[in-house]
Amino acid sequence: MQSAFLATKGLTSQRFDDKLKRIPVTSLLTQDVCLVEVKSKEKNGYNALKLTIGKAKRIDKPTQGQLKKANLQITPKSVKEVRIKGEELDRMSFVEEDGKMVAKIGEAKLSAGQTLSPTVMFKVGDFVDVTGESKGKGFQGGVKRHGFHGGPKTHGQSDRWRAPGSVGATTTPGRTFKGQRMAGRMGSDRVTVAHLQVIEVADDKIIVKGLIPGHPGELL
Repeated sequence: MQSAFLATKGLTSQRFDDKLKRIPVTSLLTQDVCLVEVKSKEKNGYNALKLTIGKAKRIDKPTQGQLKKANLQITPKSVKEVRIKGEELDRMSFVEEDGKMVAKIGEAKLSAGQTLSPTVMFKVGDFVDVTGESKGKGFQGGVKRHGFHGGPKTHGQSDRWRAPGSVGATTTPGRTFKGQRMAGRMGSDRVTVAHLQVIEVADDKIIVKGLIPGHPGELL
């Protein structure tokens, strides 16, 4: 399992496998991914890679200082730190060379200031967990938000088809319990889709089998 990378959501499409079975696929665009800093457990207390992606018009002063230290002349849209742990540590090692930390994956060496390609981190057949923000759906009722079946559609009922029903608790305790499923804001949540298989890896994109939350262009 490998998750130490940034991408933006591309288009969702379909392909056919060896048995001519149609499968959904989603492309993850990985242009402009740069490595800002390599953190190790010995120096920082944990293993991590600090990555950037995208382009913006301006960035804040602390981020400018980090990029200057890594000799990067870019204005990234997002800077994220991805921790390396568990099974990932079996594939990656952290060593110090010429006074700076370097992450090694096989024969490849990753150091601050490099532009990263997904071909170094992934191969066809790998399984990844993809995290993103789901589409916002605004304020929704209980039927759409929680799958309530609604009220009866006969016996004089004409305006209760999508009503949530009783939400109170009578005299004792005389209040609505915290966490009661009711109408409210739906979507725009942090969602992780686990165990997606990598179908194709190129220098600027990864194609995985399955669907991914969010709009095209969403940071993953």
